[in-house]
Amino acid sequence: MTPPAHTAGEAPALPGRPAPLDTPAERYRMLRLIRGFEELALGLVKSGAIPGGIHPYIGQEAVAVGVCSALGPADRLASTHRGHGHVLARGTAPHRLLAELLGRVGGSNGGRGGSMHAADLSLGILGANGMVGAGAPIAVGAAWAAATPERTTADGSEPAGSEAGRTPVAVAFFGDGALNQGVLLESLNLAAMWRLPMLFVCEDNGYATTLPAATAVAGSATGRAAAFGIPAEEVDGMDTEAVRTAALRAVARARGGRGPGFLACRTYRYEGHHTMERRMKLRYRSPEEVDAWRERDPLPRAAALLDPATVAELDRSVSEQLAAAEEFALASEHPDPAGALDHLYADGLRPRAGVTP
Repeated sequence: MTPPAHTAGEAPALPGRPAPLDTPAERYRMLRLIRGFEELALGLVKSGAIPGGIHPYIGQEAVAVGVCSALGPADRLASTHRGHGHVLARGTAPHRLLAELLGRVGGSNGGRGGSMHAADLSLGILGANGMVGAGAPIAVGAAWAAATPERTTADGSEPAGSEAGRTPVAVAFFGDGALNQGVLLESLNLAAMWRLPMLFVCEDNGYATTLPAATAVAGSATGRAAAFGIPAEEVDGMDTEAVRTAALRAVARARGGRGPGFLACRTYRYEGHHTMERRMKLRYRSPEEVDAWRERDPLPRAAALLDPATVAELDRSVSEQLAAAEEFALASEHPDPAGALDHLYADGLRPRAGVTP
């Protein structure tokens, strides 16, 4: 089945090109797209169309949109198990991502990655990751490669996506639950020692699954960065423009050769850690707490920067795009079980000189 046509008022990303997020209208549209996508996905989980469930990003959209709006075409990012917002904000088409969640061949990774492992190398998306904090060392590797003068392909040319005169920056997203993971601390150390062009983004939603961060994290997120001499900034993660402003500063600093930066974005997820919580009926947050954070919803704050007619048109455009995405994803074929072992091992690798293949 062919991808759905783009609707009026839409600013679609072309293959290999990030989503346009330069204006308040474009940023609001992406916020609405991520919110609508996650609401659609929740319905498909409930119907059984999406196997296994998802980790909803609803409430945290301002972080993904604010950070991705500060990135250039050649920049890279490593996401988390709660990664749909990052992947969409970077420019992956929603119909491809939705098909991926359904495990269909029309998905962005042919249905093999699913919710927690969506990737798109043409956009610099190095993958979501089911392991807490595991995206950080991957981003460190990407930043190191970008900062290495010998960074060339096998034929001696610059890697695809490189921009002449602009050092690509790598971004690592992670939650407050990763602050005590050794791999994150090792990544902070290497990035600081090597002055890598990198941005660490902590999405502090207050809970590691059901464990309040206040009962598990000694010190603070910014304190972790300060211990390694990395400049850190606390940001209102419910305010897209505040996140964007801080990200632009940190990215410019990293791209200018002054080493990594760190943003601690205080945000909140309105849904549970995972959709399984709906079945388990866990109670670890009070209704009053959730309601208080809903008063700070990033979507109305972003909409307030636009005139009502523009907001209505953007909402309509997103609604049409998501309807087409659902149609595409549900019509996409299931993978052939006979190919289950395809891509399991790397191929086309050339051994080092002197090594017998």
